[in-house]
Amino acid sequence: MVFIFGTHFEIIKNIPIKLKLMNSIKLLLTIILSGILFSSCTIENEVPFVEIVSEYDLWYVDYNRTSGSGDIPYISKAFTLSFLDGILYANNNIVDIGRTGNGLGIDVGTYNTFNGILETYHDLDGANDFEITVISSNEIKIYNFRQNVSYYLIGYQVNQFNYDKLFYENIEYFLQEYVAWEKVSTTGGIPNAFDDENYLAFSPENTTTFYSSQDRFGRQTAAIDWDYVGRYDLYDVLDYEDLKILTLTYEGGDLEEFELSIISDGKIALYNVDSETTYEFSGKGFVQYLKGGKSKKEAKDIVRNANRKRTKVIRKIKTRRNLK
Repeated sequence: MVFIFGTHFEIIKNIPIKLKLMNSIKLLLTIILSGILFSSCTIENEVPFVEIVSEYDLWYVDYNRTSGSGDIPYISKAFTLSFLDGILYANNNIVDIGRTGNGLGIDVGTYNTFNGILETYHDLDGANDFEITVISSNEIKIYNFRQNVSYYLIGYQVNQFNYDKLFYENIEYFLQEYVAWEKVSTTGGIPNAFDDENYLAFSPENTTTFYSSQDRFGRQTAAIDWDYVGRYDLYDVLDYEDLKILTLTYEGGDLEEFELSIISDGKIALYNVDSETTYEFSGKGFVQYLKGGKSKKEAKDIVRNANRKRTKVIRKIKTRRNLK
């Protein structure tokens, strides 16, 4: 009985020791296995930020969503940014966008990514770092702590980018990029006072000022004598994404209203709602500003940008008066 009891006692006494050892081994294996699994999941799911910013050819700067109190000049001037092999590109002009730099724009600096930080060095603005937040598969937010400003970027491939939408969404800037718009054709309608106005200009210094001239055709832009000045307003058109309404309010109180459509990046059409006349205007004189204040003139007509920065544009909406 004692033997049996002794044997039974030893079994009872040894069970806790074996269990403790087995549990310790099991816990160690669990920790090792969990670490391996966690590491593999992290590596598999983590996408390096350098791949995120370079995944798309173009990042459209959705400036109307910009938030914060500060400003990064080179971003405020850009319509698109691109990150390719360490080189930072920007499209600062609408005219020629899609062609300049094979669609990427001009080389304005360099960039790098490190631990969720986008480090940029602009040729004129210097160094600026941004925290990157991925919002969706083709949208990111970049935040600069020093200036307390956030910019929202939407990614596109060059062959999928909606250039028409960019032009109409930023129509004010497009009109300002030419020193003058020269009337090249008049079609239909009844005779009216605007028939005699051959040049228009939209000031980049003041986004609501226009100038008009009756000078003869073929004048050099620097020699144009501006006969009229006034205020212009642009409106979105209900249910139309490819049309704007332009109103010209002259200092004397006269008002002209047009349906504005873009024919190309150098030509627009103005349809006078009252006279039912269509006028086509061609842009003249454009200076392409490369990296801020410096400019480079091309052999063709050139675009101006000066040190213009984008601002938030909130347009009123009008209903189309004439469904021609």
